[in-house]
Amino acid sequence: MAKIVAGVISGSAAMYAEAAHSLADTTNQSFLLYSIGLSERPPDDAHPFGSGRERFLWTFVAAVGTFLAGAVFAIGWGVYELLDPPGAETEFVIPFAVLGLSLLTEGFSWLRALRQTRAEARGERLGHLDYVRLSRDPNVKMVLFEDSAALIGIALAAFGIGLQAITGTEFWDPAASVAIGVLLIVVAFWMARDARYMLVGAAARPDERRALEAALNDFPEVQEVRELLTLTLGPNALLVGARIDLADGLDANRVECVSDEIDARLREVVPDVAEVFIDATPPV
Repeated sequence: MAKIVAGVISGSAAMYAEAAHSLADTTNQSFLLYSIGLSERPPDDAHPFGSGRERFLWTFVAAVGTFLAGAVFAIGWGVYELLDPPGAETEFVIPFAVLGLSLLTEGFSWLRALRQTRAEARGERLGHLDYVRLSRDPNVKMVLFEDSAALIGIALAAFGIGLQAITGTEFWDPAASVAIGVLLIVVAFWMARDARYMLVGAAARPDERRALEAALNDFPEVQEVRELLTLTLGPNALLVGARIDLADGLDANRVECVSDEIDARLREVVPDVAEVFIDATPPV
């Protein structure tokens, strides 16, 4: 709201673009909050593996919202003012004051997201960048990415408004609006690509697959792991299907016991494992 007021008072295209950026971010957080509730619904006959993928679906919806509510408006308004300049701006104090306030609030949110993702990365024994790139949880890393983009957008708006105030040239402010729109396109593309990867049935991370295969091979009763399949059911839920060749001579009771032990071991080495299916396949 502060950015809209500053845009109305100053006529700054960059401030309008930043208002659209903030609107898109706020809408996205609402989508993500809504998706958390949906994803925690218990399994039922219609959804036997739960509704964890709701988080990915609403992340994709948020990406579309970012593109439509933010990027299209920011670029369109900036191009319009480049082609038809509205006249020289005279008010610069209010826009800079609002951008300063935005820098403080967005910076605080960014630091919190940074601390949380670093803590989670340490828990997963991954580097920070690797964790952000590979994590199945869209919420925290999206907040980190959106807040990073918000800080860049504030810098672009301040740069454009500042150059226009210094030079008196009406090009810089709408150019900053276009630049903010391009930034939002990058954000929307990244969000959509990440959500799409999970929605179409992503496997477990490479380190998780290696840990699962190693755990299977540790059992003396397992002669060979013929096939190991993993599927993402939600941010913290994996399905594991293993086709294994068991040693000859095992009776039915031992096969059942080994299957239970394998189930428990796989859940131990990768805590996100939620479902395990073992197929004891005889050698060909």
